[in-house]
Amino acid sequence: MSTSQSSIPESPYARKPWLRHYDFWAPAAANFPRQPIYQILQLATGRYGDRPASAFLGAQLTFREVKSQVDRLATALHGMGIAKGDRVGIMLPNSPQYMIAFFAISRLGAIVVNINPIYTLREVDLVAQDAALRAVITLDALAPLIIGVKPNSSIEHIITTSVQEYSAKPDSAPPVPEGTLSMTALINGVAEVGLPRVEIDAEQDVAVLQYTGGTTGVPKGAMLTHYNLYSNAIQTALWAQGVTEPGNERYLMVIPYFHIYGQTVGLLVGAWNGAMQIMIPKFDIEMLLHAIRHYQPTFFPSVPTLYISMLNHPESKNSGLDRVRRYNSGSAPLPVEVLEQFEALAGSMLYEGYGLTEASPVTHSTPTLAKRKPGSIGLPIPATECKIVDLETGQQEVPLGESGELCIRGPQVMKGYWNKPEETANTLRDGWLYTGDVARMDEDGFFYIVQRKKDMIIVSGFNVYPNEVEDVLFTHPDVVEAAVIGVPDAYRGEAVKAFVVLKPGAAASAEDVIAFCRDRMAKYKTPSAVEFLDALPKSAVGKVLRRTLREREEQKG
Repeated sequence: MSTSQSSIPESPYARKPWLRHYDFWAPAAANFPRQPIYQILQLATGRYGDRPASAFLGAQLTFREVKSQVDRLATALHGMGIAKGDRVGIMLPNSPQYMIAFFAISRLGAIVVNINPIYTLREVDLVAQDAALRAVITLDALAPLIIGVKPNSSIEHIITTSVQEYSAKPDSAPPVPEGTLSMTALINGVAEVGLPRVEIDAEQDVAVLQYTGGTTGVPKGAMLTHYNLYSNAIQTALWAQGVTEPGNERYLMVIPYFHIYGQTVGLLVGAWNGAMQIMIPKFDIEMLLHAIRHYQPTFFPSVPTLYISMLNHPESKNSGLDRVRRYNSGSAPLPVEVLEQFEALAGSMLYEGYGLTEASPVTHSTPTLAKRKPGSIGLPIPATECKIVDLETGQQEVPLGESGELCIRGPQVMKGYWNKPEETANTLRDGWLYTGDVARMDEDGFFYIVQRKKDMIIVSGFNVYPNEVEDVLFTHPDVVEAAVIGVPDAYRGEAVKAFVVLKPGAAASAEDVIAFCRDRMAKYKTPSAVEFLDALPKSAVGKVLRRTLREREEQKG
Protein backbone atom coordinates (compact mmCIF):
# COMPACT_ATOMS: atom_id res chain seq x y z
CA MET A 1 0.00 0.00 0.00
CA SER A 2 1.51 3.31 -1.03
CA THR A 3 1.53 6.44 1.06
CA SER A 4 0.97 9.78 -0.58
CA GLN A 5 3.71 12.37 -0.22
CA SER A 6 1.30 14.77 1.46
CA SER A 7 0.57 12.32 4.29
CA ILE A 8 4.22 12.00 5.35
CA PRO A 9 4.69 14.10 8.50
CA GLU A 10 7.13 17.00 8.16
CA SER A 11 10.48 16.41 9.80
CA PRO A 12 11.00 18.56 12.91
CA TYR A 13 14.25 19.65 11.26
CA ALA A 14 12.50 21.09 8.20
CA ARG A 15 11.55 24.34 9.88
CA LYS A 16 14.03 24.09 12.76
CA PRO A 17 17.26 22.78 11.21
CA TRP A 18 19.18 23.95 14.29
CA LEU A 19 17.77 21.05 16.34
CA ARG A 20 20.00 18.50 14.60
CA HIS A 21 23.06 20.40 15.87
CA TYR A 22 22.00 20.63 19.50
CA ASP A 23 24.38 19.22 22.10
CA PHE A 24 23.01 15.88 23.28
CA TRP A 25 22.09 17.28 26.70
CA ALA A 26 20.08 20.24 25.37
CA PRO A 27 16.33 19.58 25.00
CA ALA A 28 14.35 20.99 22.11
CA ALA A 29 11.65 22.16 24.53
CA ALA A 30 10.90 22.18 28.24
CA ASN A 31 8.24 23.10 30.77
CA PHE A 32 9.30 26.29 32.53
CA PRO A 33 8.61 27.39 36.11
CA ARG A 34 5.56 29.46 36.86
CA GLN A 35 6.82 30.64 40.19
CA PRO A 36 8.19 33.99 41.44
CA ILE A 37 11.81 34.67 40.53
CA TYR A 38 12.61 34.78 44.28
CA GLN A 39 12.26 30.99 44.27
CA ILE A 40 15.64 30.69 42.55
CA LEU A 41 17.31 31.95 45.73
CA GLN A 42 15.03 29.84 47.90
CA LEU A 43 15.96 26.66 46.03
CA ALA A 44 19.65 27.57 45.96
CA THR A 45 19.64 28.02 49.72
CA GLY A 46 18.10 24.59 50.17
CA ARG A 47 20.65 22.97 47.87
CA TYR A 48 23.80 24.94 48.59
CA GLY A 49 23.04 26.78 51.86
CA ASP A 50 26.51 26.77 53.41
CA ARG A 51 28.41 27.31 50.16
CA PRO A 52 29.56 30.80 49.21
CA ALA A 53 27.15 32.81 47.08
CA SER A 54 29.38 35.87 46.78
CA ALA A 55 33.01 36.88 46.94
CA PHE A 56 33.49 40.63 47.19
CA LEU A 57 36.59 42.61 48.11
CA GLY A 58 37.99 39.86 50.30
CA ALA A 59 34.70 38.87 52.02
CA GLN A 60 32.21 36.10 51.33
CA LEU A 61 28.55 35.39 52.07
CA THR A 62 26.93 31.96 51.94
CA PHE A 63 23.57 31.37 50.28
CA ARG A 64 22.01 31.02 53.72
CA GLU A 65 23.44 34.36 54.80
CA VAL A 66 22.27 36.05 51.62
CA LYS A 67 18.73 34.70 52.03
CA SER A 68 18.62 35.79 55.66
CA GLN A 69 19.53 39.34 54.67
CA VAL A 70 17.11 39.27 51.73
CA ASP A 71 14.20 38.30 53.96
CA ARG A 72 15.12 40.93 56.55
CA LEU A 73 15.39 43.67 53.95
CA ALA A 74 12.08 42.56 52.42
CA THR A 75 10.49 42.74 55.89
CA ALA A 76 11.86 46.26 56.36
CA LEU A 77 10.64 47.39 52.93
CA HIS A 78 7.22 45.90 53.66
CA GLY A 79 7.14 47.90 56.88
CA MET A 80 7.84 51.05 54.86
CA GLY A 81 4.81 50.36 52.69
CA ILE A 82 6.51 48.81 49.66
CA ALA A 83 4.05 46.32 48.16
CA LYS A 84 3.27 44.31 45.07
CA GLY A 85 3.55 46.33 41.87
CA ASP A 86 5.55 49.21 43.40
CA ARG A 87 8.62 50.20 41.41
CA VAL A 88 11.90 50.26 43.33
CA GLY A 89 15.11 51.42 41.70
CA ILE A 90 18.44 49.69 42.21
CA MET A 91 21.38 51.94 41.36
CA LEU A 92 24.31 49.80 42.47
CA PRO A 93 27.45 48.27 41.00
CA ASN A 94 28.11 44.53 41.22
CA SER A 95 28.07 43.77 44.94
CA PRO A 96 26.29 41.58 47.50
CA GLN A 97 23.99 44.55 48.12
CA TYR A 98 22.68 44.28 44.56
CA MET A 99 21.90 40.59 44.99
CA ILE A 100 20.18 41.22 48.33
CA ALA A 101 18.16 44.18 47.03
CA PHE A 102 17.06 42.37 43.86
CA PHE A 103 15.65 39.33 45.63
CA ALA A 104 14.15 41.38 48.49
CA ILE A 105 12.18 43.55 46.07
CA SER A 106 11.12 40.49 44.09
CA ARG A 107 9.99 38.69 47.26
CA LEU A 108 7.38 41.41 47.85
CA GLY A 109 6.10 41.26 44.29
CA ALA A 110 7.46 44.77 43.77
CA ILE A 111 9.22 45.62 40.51
CA VAL A 112 12.98 46.07 40.16
CA VAL A 113 13.97 49.06 38.04
CA ASN A 114 17.64 48.91 37.11
CA ILE A 115 19.53 52.22 36.94
CA ASN A 116 23.08 52.52 35.64
CA PRO A 117 25.25 53.98 38.47
CA ILE A 118 27.08 56.23 36.03
CA TYR A 119 23.91 57.95 34.82
CA THR A 120 23.68 61.70 35.20
CA LEU A 121 20.87 63.49 37.02
CA ARG A 122 19.03 64.03 33.73
CA GLU A 123 19.16 60.33 32.84
CA VAL A 124 18.07 59.18 36.29
CA ASP A 125 15.24 61.69 36.25
CA LEU A 126 13.90 60.25 32.98
CA VAL A 127 13.70 56.75 34.48
CA ALA A 128 12.35 57.94 37.83
CA GLN A 129 9.57 59.89 36.15
CA ASP A 130 8.57 57.20 33.69
CA ALA A 131 8.61 54.34 36.20
CA ALA A 132 7.10 56.42 39.04
CA LEU A 133 9.68 55.05 41.47
CA ARG A 134 8.67 54.84 45.13
CA ALA A 135 12.14 54.08 46.45
CA VAL A 136 15.75 53.82 45.31
CA ILE A 137 18.54 51.70 46.75
CA THR A 138 21.91 53.18 45.86
CA LEU A 139 25.47 53.93 46.96
CA ASP A 140 26.12 56.60 49.55
CA ALA A 141 28.33 58.39 47.03
CA LEU A 142 25.34 58.68 44.67
CA ALA A 143 22.90 59.93 47.30
CA PRO A 144 23.21 63.62 46.23
CA LEU A 145 22.11 62.70 42.72
CA ILE A 146 18.97 60.87 43.93
CA ILE A 147 18.25 63.64 46.42
CA GLY A 148 18.37 66.03 43.47
CA VAL A 149 15.86 63.95 41.54
CA LYS A 150 13.50 63.33 44.48
CA PRO A 151 11.56 66.67 44.61
CA ASN A 152 10.15 66.26 41.10
CA SER A 153 9.49 62.54 41.40
CA SER A 154 7.38 60.10 43.38
CA ILE A 155 10.43 58.80 45.30
CA GLU A 156 9.60 58.51 49.01
CA HIS A 157 12.65 56.64 50.32
CA ILE A 158 16.34 56.74 49.48
CA ILE A 159 18.22 53.76 50.91
CA THR A 160 22.01 53.87 50.81
CA THR A 161 24.90 51.52 51.34
CA SER A 162 28.65 51.78 50.92
CA VAL A 163 31.02 49.51 49.06
CA GLN A 164 33.02 49.00 52.26
CA GLU A 165 30.09 47.58 54.24
CA TYR A 166 30.32 44.21 52.51
CA SER A 167 34.09 44.17 52.07
CA ALA A 168 36.70 42.57 54.30
CA LYS A 169 36.99 45.94 56.10
CA PRO A 170 33.41 46.90 56.97
CA ASP A 171 34.51 49.17 59.83
CA SER A 172 35.82 51.69 57.29
CA ALA A 173 32.32 52.46 55.99
CA PRO A 174 31.53 56.21 55.89
CA PRO A 175 28.56 57.73 57.72
CA VAL A 176 25.06 57.47 56.25
CA PRO A 177 24.26 60.50 54.07
CA GLU A 178 21.74 62.92 55.54
CA GLY A 179 18.24 62.43 54.21
CA THR A 180 18.73 58.72 53.48
CA LEU A 181 18.17 55.42 55.23
CA SER A 182 20.93 52.88 55.84
CA MET A 183 20.39 49.55 54.10
CA THR A 184 22.49 47.82 56.77
CA ALA A 185 20.52 49.47 59.58
CA LEU A 186 17.24 48.42 57.99
CA ILE A 187 18.43 44.81 57.77
CA ASN A 188 19.87 44.74 61.30
CA GLY A 189 16.81 46.47 62.72
CA VAL A 190 14.51 43.58 61.86
CA ALA A 191 14.12 41.53 65.05
CA GLU A 192 11.89 38.94 63.41
CA VAL A 193 11.22 38.25 59.75
CA GLY A 194 7.59 38.91 58.92
CA LEU A 195 6.82 38.62 55.24
CA PRO A 196 3.37 39.01 53.70
CA ARG A 197 1.73 36.39 51.56
CA VAL A 198 1.93 37.70 48.01
CA GLU A 199 -0.04 36.14 45.19
CA ILE A 200 2.07 36.36 42.03
CA ASP A 201 0.89 35.36 38.58
CA ALA A 202 4.29 34.57 37.11
CA GLU A 203 3.15 34.89 33.51
CA GLN A 204 1.50 38.27 33.99
CA ASP A 205 3.19 40.02 36.90
CA VAL A 206 6.22 42.12 36.05
CA ALA A 207 9.43 41.41 37.99
CA VAL A 208 11.79 43.85 36.27
CA LEU A 209 11.42 47.05 34.27
CA GLN A 210 14.54 47.08 32.13
CA TYR A 211 14.95 50.35 30.29
CA THR A 212 16.08 50.35 26.71
CA GLY A 213 16.05 53.08 24.12
CA GLY A 214 14.94 50.94 21.19
CA THR A 215 15.71 52.51 17.83
CA THR A 216 14.28 55.92 18.77
CA GLY A 217 16.34 56.75 21.85
CA VAL A 218 13.20 57.44 23.91
CA PRO A 219 13.55 55.39 27.13
CA LYS A 220 11.16 52.44 27.18
CA GLY A 221 10.74 50.05 30.07
CA ALA A 222 10.67 46.45 28.85
CA MET A 223 8.25 44.61 31.14
CA LEU A 224 9.93 41.33 32.02
CA THR A 225 7.69 39.01 33.99
CA HIS A 226 8.74 36.47 36.59
CA TYR A 227 8.03 33.81 33.97
CA ASN A 228 10.16 35.57 31.33
CA LEU A 229 13.20 35.81 33.59
CA TYR A 230 12.84 32.41 35.25
CA SER A 231 12.37 30.76 31.85
CA ASN A 232 15.40 32.45 30.33
CA ALA A 233 17.55 31.48 33.30
CA ILE A 234 16.46 27.84 32.89
CA GLN A 235 16.89 27.96 29.10
CA THR A 236 20.44 29.23 29.59
CA ALA A 237 21.19 26.65 32.28
CA LEU A 238 19.87 23.80 30.12
CA TRP A 239 21.99 24.95 27.19
CA ALA A 240 25.19 24.67 29.22
CA GLN A 241 24.33 21.86 31.64
CA GLY A 242 26.74 19.40 30.01
CA VAL A 243 29.71 21.63 30.91
CA THR A 244 28.38 22.86 34.27
CA GLU A 245 28.94 21.45 37.76
CA PRO A 246 26.17 22.84 39.99
CA GLY A 247 27.48 23.66 43.44
CA ASN A 248 31.07 23.90 42.20
CA GLU A 249 30.78 26.87 39.87
CA ARG A 250 32.58 30.18 40.26
CA TYR A 251 31.26 33.01 38.06
CA LEU A 252 33.48 36.01 37.46
CA MET A 253 31.07 38.93 37.24
CA VAL A 254 32.50 42.06 35.68
CA ILE A 255 29.54 42.70 33.38
CA PRO A 256 27.07 44.65 35.52
CA TYR A 257 23.99 43.19 37.12
CA PHE A 258 22.03 46.31 36.17
CA HIS A 259 22.49 45.25 32.53
CA ILE A 260 20.08 42.48 31.47
CA TYR A 261 22.99 40.29 30.29
CA GLY A 262 24.65 40.32 33.70
CA GLN A 263 21.36 40.04 35.54
CA THR A 264 20.17 36.87 33.82
CA VAL A 265 23.37 35.07 32.83
CA GLY A 266 25.18 36.06 36.03
CA LEU A 267 22.87 36.80 38.94
CA LEU A 268 20.02 34.40 38.13
CA VAL A 269 21.76 31.51 36.35
CA GLY A 270 24.60 31.77 38.86
CA ALA A 271 22.20 31.41 41.78
CA TRP A 272 20.40 28.54 40.04
CA ASN A 273 23.72 26.69 39.64
CA GLY A 274 24.86 27.42 43.19
CA ALA A 275 27.79 29.45 41.89
CA MET A 276 30.03 31.65 43.96
CA GLN A 277 29.74 34.97 42.17
CA ILE A 278 33.03 36.84 42.18
CA MET A 279 31.76 40.42 42.06
CA ILE A 280 33.88 43.20 40.60
CA PRO A 281 32.23 46.62 41.11
CA LYS A 282 33.86 48.28 38.13
CA PHE A 283 36.12 47.19 35.31
CA ASP A 284 39.78 47.30 36.16
CA ILE A 285 42.09 45.04 34.17
CA GLU A 286 44.45 44.52 37.13
CA MET A 287 41.55 43.59 39.43
CA LEU A 288 40.17 41.28 36.75
CA LEU A 289 43.42 39.40 36.25
CA HIS A 290 43.97 39.18 40.00
CA ALA A 291 40.50 37.63 40.41
CA ILE A 292 41.28 35.04 37.73
CA ARG A 293 44.55 34.11 39.45
CA HIS A 294 43.10 34.07 42.97
CA TYR A 295 39.65 32.53 42.49
CA GLN A 296 40.18 30.41 39.36
CA PRO A 297 36.66 31.05 38.04
CA THR A 298 34.93 28.36 36.02
CA PHE A 299 32.82 30.76 33.93
CA PHE A 300 33.46 34.26 32.65
CA PRO A 301 30.57 35.97 30.80
CA SER A 302 31.86 39.15 29.24
CA VAL A 303 31.88 41.52 26.27
CA PRO A 304 34.35 41.97 23.38
CA THR A 305 35.96 45.03 24.97
CA LEU A 306 37.17 43.02 27.96
CA TYR A 307 38.62 40.28 25.77
CA ILE A 308 40.49 42.89 23.78
CA SER A 309 41.81 44.33 27.06
CA MET A 310 43.14 40.95 28.12
CA LEU A 311 44.71 40.33 24.72
CA ASN A 312 46.58 43.61 25.04
CA HIS A 313 47.74 43.19 28.64
CA PRO A 314 51.24 41.73 29.09
CA GLU A 315 50.31 39.79 32.25
CA SER A 316 47.31 37.98 30.77
CA LYS A 317 49.35 34.97 29.67
CA ASN A 318 50.49 34.44 33.27
CA SER A 319 47.08 34.84 34.90
CA GLY A 320 45.69 31.33 34.60
CA LEU A 321 43.30 32.00 31.74
CA ASP A 322 43.57 28.33 30.80
CA ARG A 323 41.89 27.33 34.08
CA VAL A 324 38.60 29.02 33.17
CA ARG A 325 36.29 26.32 31.82
CA ARG A 326 34.01 28.59 29.77
CA TYR A 327 34.21 32.07 28.32
CA ASN A 328 31.21 33.78 26.80
CA SER A 329 30.89 36.95 24.77
CA GLY A 330 27.66 38.84 24.32
CA SER A 331 26.04 42.28 24.15
CA ALA A 332 28.06 43.36 21.08
CA PRO A 333 29.49 41.72 17.94
CA LEU A 334 32.67 39.73 18.57
CA PRO A 335 35.24 40.15 15.77
CA VAL A 336 36.41 36.77 14.48
CA GLU A 337 40.05 37.79 14.85
CA VAL A 338 39.49 38.57 18.55
CA LEU A 339 37.80 35.20 19.07
CA GLU A 340 40.69 33.35 17.40
CA GLN A 341 43.41 35.30 19.20
CA PHE A 342 41.78 34.88 22.60
CA GLU A 343 41.20 31.16 22.19
CA ALA A 344 44.87 30.80 21.25
CA LEU A 345 45.86 32.79 24.36
CA ALA A 346 43.53 31.07 26.83
CA GLY A 347 43.40 27.58 25.34
CA SER A 348 39.67 27.50 26.08
CA MET A 349 36.57 27.84 23.94
CA LEU A 350 35.05 31.30 23.66
CA TYR A 351 31.30 31.01 23.18
CA GLU A 352 29.29 33.75 21.50
CA GLY A 353 25.64 34.52 21.96
CA TYR A 354 22.92 36.94 21.02
CA GLY A 355 20.03 38.47 22.84
CA LEU A 356 18.16 41.67 23.50
CA THR A 357 16.52 43.31 26.46
CA GLU A 358 13.06 42.46 25.17
CA ALA A 359 13.93 38.74 25.33
CA SER A 360 15.29 38.69 28.89
CA PRO A 361 17.85 38.61 26.97
CA VAL A 362 19.24 35.29 25.66
CA THR A 363 17.91 33.83 22.39
CA HIS A 364 20.97 32.28 20.66
CA SER A 365 24.26 30.74 21.72
CA THR A 366 27.16 28.67 20.45
CA PRO A 367 26.81 24.90 21.02
CA THR A 368 29.71 23.03 22.58
CA LEU A 369 30.00 19.90 20.44
CA ALA A 370 28.64 20.98 17.05
CA LYS A 371 30.75 22.29 14.19
CA ARG A 372 32.36 25.65 14.81
CA LYS A 373 31.14 28.57 12.76
CA PRO A 374 33.06 31.70 13.77
CA GLY A 375 31.10 34.84 13.06
CA SER A 376 27.80 33.13 13.82
CA ILE A 377 25.71 33.91 16.90
CA GLY A 378 25.00 30.17 17.12
CA LEU A 379 21.67 28.39 17.42
CA PRO A 380 18.36 29.31 19.05
CA ILE A 381 18.34 28.04 22.64
CA PRO A 382 15.71 25.53 23.85
CA ALA A 383 12.06 26.45 23.27
CA THR A 384 13.02 29.43 21.15
CA GLU A 385 11.47 29.79 17.71
CA CYS A 386 12.94 32.03 15.04
CA LYS A 387 12.00 33.23 11.61
CA ILE A 388 13.42 35.75 9.18
CA VAL A 389 10.91 37.94 7.37
CA ASP A 390 11.07 40.42 4.53
CA LEU A 391 12.14 43.93 5.45
CA GLU A 392 9.35 45.67 3.60
CA THR A 393 6.21 44.17 5.13
CA GLY A 394 7.53 41.87 7.86
CA GLN A 395 4.97 39.28 6.83
CA GLN A 396 6.72 36.92 4.42
CA GLU A 397 9.48 34.53 5.47
CA VAL A 398 12.51 34.86 3.21
CA PRO A 399 14.20 31.88 1.52
CA LEU A 400 17.02 30.07 3.30
CA GLY A 401 20.24 32.07 3.28
CA GLU A 402 18.62 35.39 2.47
CA SER A 403 18.66 38.36 4.81
CA GLY A 404 15.63 39.81 6.54
CA GLU A 405 14.40 40.92 9.95
CA LEU A 406 14.99 38.42 12.75
CA CYS A 407 11.83 37.55 14.71
CA ILE A 408 11.74 35.52 17.91
CA ARG A 409 9.06 33.69 19.86
CA GLY A 410 9.52 31.97 23.19
CA PRO A 411 8.83 32.10 26.93
CA GLN A 412 11.54 34.74 27.41
CA VAL A 413 9.84 37.38 25.23
CA MET A 414 8.70 40.40 27.23
CA LYS A 415 5.12 41.28 28.11
CA GLY A 416 5.47 44.65 26.39
CA TYR A 417 6.72 48.19 26.98
CA TRP A 418 5.66 50.03 30.12
CA ASN A 419 2.79 52.42 29.31
CA LYS A 420 3.63 52.38 25.59
CA PRO A 421 0.92 50.42 23.78
CA GLU A 422 1.81 51.68 20.29
CA GLU A 423 5.48 50.71 20.59
CA THR A 424 4.41 47.36 22.06
CA ALA A 425 2.08 46.66 19.14
CA ASN A 426 4.82 47.51 16.65
CA THR A 427 7.38 45.24 18.31
CA LEU A 428 5.16 42.32 19.36
CA ARG A 429 3.04 40.97 16.52
CA ASP A 430 1.04 37.74 16.73
CA GLY A 431 3.31 36.51 19.51
CA TRP A 432 6.53 37.30 17.65
CA LEU A 433 9.18 39.75 18.80
CA TYR A 434 10.41 41.81 15.86
CA THR A 435 14.01 42.52 16.80
CA GLY A 436 14.81 45.16 14.18
CA ASP A 437 18.05 43.29 13.47
CA VAL A 438 18.83 42.06 9.97
CA ALA A 439 19.97 38.43 9.99
CA ARG A 440 20.26 35.30 7.89
CA MET A 441 20.17 31.58 8.65
CA ASP A 442 22.30 28.96 6.93
CA GLU A 443 21.32 25.40 6.05
CA ASP A 444 22.41 24.10 9.47
CA GLY A 445 20.27 26.57 11.38
CA PHE A 446 23.15 28.80 12.46
CA PHE A 447 22.25 32.49 12.54
CA TYR A 448 24.32 35.49 11.51
CA ILE A 449 23.61 39.14 12.27
CA VAL A 450 24.07 41.04 9.04
CA GLN A 451 23.25 44.48 10.34
CA ARG A 452 22.16 45.70 13.72
CA LYS A 453 19.37 48.19 14.23
CA LYS A 454 20.45 50.78 11.73
CA ASP A 455 21.06 53.68 14.05
CA MET A 456 21.96 52.06 17.37
CA ILE A 457 25.57 52.29 18.53
CA ILE A 458 27.15 49.73 20.87
CA VAL A 459 30.00 51.10 22.97
CA SER A 460 31.75 48.53 25.17
CA GLY A 461 28.58 46.46 25.20
CA PHE A 462 26.27 49.35 26.12
CA ASN A 463 23.56 50.62 23.79
CA VAL A 464 23.79 54.25 22.73
CA TYR A 465 20.84 55.77 20.89
CA PRO A 466 21.65 58.73 18.61
CA ASN A 467 18.52 60.72 19.43
CA GLU A 468 19.41 60.80 23.11
CA VAL A 469 22.89 62.20 22.40
CA GLU A 470 21.53 64.61 19.81
CA ASP A 471 18.98 65.94 22.30
CA VAL A 472 21.85 66.97 24.54
CA LEU A 473 23.85 68.47 21.66
CA PHE A 474 20.87 70.59 20.67
CA THR A 475 20.91 72.25 24.10
CA HIS A 476 24.41 73.63 23.48
CA PRO A 477 24.04 77.40 22.91
CA ASP A 478 26.27 77.35 19.80
CA VAL A 479 24.72 74.32 18.07
CA VAL A 480 21.99 74.64 15.46
CA GLU A 481 21.99 71.08 14.09
CA ALA A 482 23.54 67.78 15.16
CA ALA A 483 23.60 64.13 14.15
CA VAL A 484 25.34 61.17 15.75
CA ILE A 485 26.62 57.86 14.33
CA GLY A 486 28.83 55.01 15.48
CA VAL A 487 32.34 54.68 14.12
CA PRO A 488 34.69 51.68 14.50
CA ASP A 489 36.85 51.66 17.61
CA ALA A 490 39.54 49.01 18.15
CA TYR A 491 38.96 48.90 21.90
CA ARG A 492 35.29 49.70 22.50
CA GLY A 493 33.88 48.14 19.34
CA GLU A 494 32.27 51.43 18.40
CA ALA A 495 32.62 55.03 19.50
CA VAL A 496 30.21 57.92 19.21
CA LYS A 497 30.94 60.58 16.60
CA ALA A 498 28.94 63.78 16.36
CA PHE A 499 28.41 65.94 13.28
CA VAL A 500 27.59 69.48 14.27
CA VAL A 501 26.42 72.62 12.49
CA LEU A 502 27.16 75.79 14.49
CA LYS A 503 25.08 78.93 14.63
CA PRO A 504 26.38 81.83 12.51
CA GLY A 505 29.26 83.55 14.28
CA ALA A 506 29.65 80.78 16.89
CA ALA A 507 33.14 79.50 17.60
CA ALA A 508 32.74 76.42 19.80
CA SER A 509 35.54 73.88 19.44
CA ALA A 510 35.29 70.09 19.38
CA GLU A 511 36.72 70.03 22.90
CA ASP A 512 34.02 72.46 24.08
CA VAL A 513 31.24 70.29 22.66
CA ILE A 514 32.67 67.08 24.13
CA ALA A 515 33.06 68.68 27.57
CA PHE A 516 29.47 69.96 27.37
CA CYS A 517 28.19 66.44 26.69
CA ARG A 518 30.38 64.85 29.34
CA ASP A 519 28.65 66.91 32.03
CA ARG A 520 25.21 65.79 30.88
CA MET A 521 25.42 62.09 30.09
CA ALA A 522 27.26 58.88 30.88
CA LYS A 523 30.83 58.71 29.63
CA TYR A 524 30.18 55.91 27.15
CA LYS A 525 27.48 58.00 25.46
CA THR A 526 29.67 61.08 25.16
CA PRO A 527 31.04 61.73 21.64
CA SER A 528 34.73 60.96 21.30
CA ALA A 529 34.96 62.97 18.09
CA VAL A 530 33.17 65.98 16.66
CA GLU A 531 33.18 67.08 13.04
CA PHE A 532 31.79 70.46 12.03
CA LEU A 533 29.74 70.72 8.83
CA ASP A 534 28.07 73.59 7.00
CA ALA A 535 24.90 71.50 6.75
CA LEU A 536 23.71 67.99 7.51
CA PRO A 537 22.59 65.71 4.66
CA LYS A 538 18.79 65.52 4.57
CA SER A 539 16.05 63.79 2.66
CA ALA A 540 13.44 65.62 0.60
CA VAL A 541 11.22 65.91 3.67
CA GLY A 542 14.02 67.27 5.85
CA LYS A 543 14.95 64.06 7.69
CA VAL A 544 18.64 63.86 8.58
CA LEU A 545 20.30 61.04 6.65
CA ARG A 546 22.57 59.26 9.11
CA ARG A 547 23.09 56.64 6.43
CA THR A 548 24.88 59.22 4.28
CA LEU A 549 27.11 60.19 7.21
CA ARG A 550 28.02 56.55 7.77
CA GLU A 551 28.83 56.11 4.09
CA ARG A 552 31.10 59.16 4.20
CA GLU A 553 32.96 57.73 7.17
CA GLU A 554 33.40 54.38 5.43
CA GLN A 555 34.83 56.11 2.36
CA LYS A 556 37.47 57.72 4.56
CA GLY A 557 38.75 54.20 5.20
